[in-house]
Amino acid sequence: MIDSIADMIVRIKNAGLADKQTVLISYSKMKLAIAELLKREGFVKEVEKKGKKITKFIEITLAYESGKPKIQDIVRISKFSRRIYQGVKDIKSVRQGFGRLVLTTPKGILTDKEARAQKVGGESLFKIW
Repeated sequence: MIDSIADMIVRIKNAGLADKQTVLISYSKMKLAIAELLKREGFVKEVEKKGKKITKFIEITLAYESGKPKIQDIVRISKFSRRIYQGVKDIKSVRQGFGRLVLTTPKGILTDKEARAQKVGGESLFKIW
């Protein structure tokens, strides 16, 4: 059993460290929602869904700032073996607000700030900064 979200975030992180412009990831609705959130937060430049029927994939264009990737590190929190859920009162900021905690909630994939604003908790997927 492969953790597809962990695979996605590791591919994005490694592509940034290797100074790649784009990275290809197999398609799923959840991965596309996470990629759109990363675009909205400024960690990636562009997200495109490509392919048809069975061979769908997501092309992510990475964002760089003065030659360095905007994504410095990504840490997976919930895993198959251990799911971590947080209520709205338990959600803390990441790196004094410079990072983001990505959660899956009943209202969709949200960052820590959005979850606190909407007063909803959920499963913590990963931290990114």
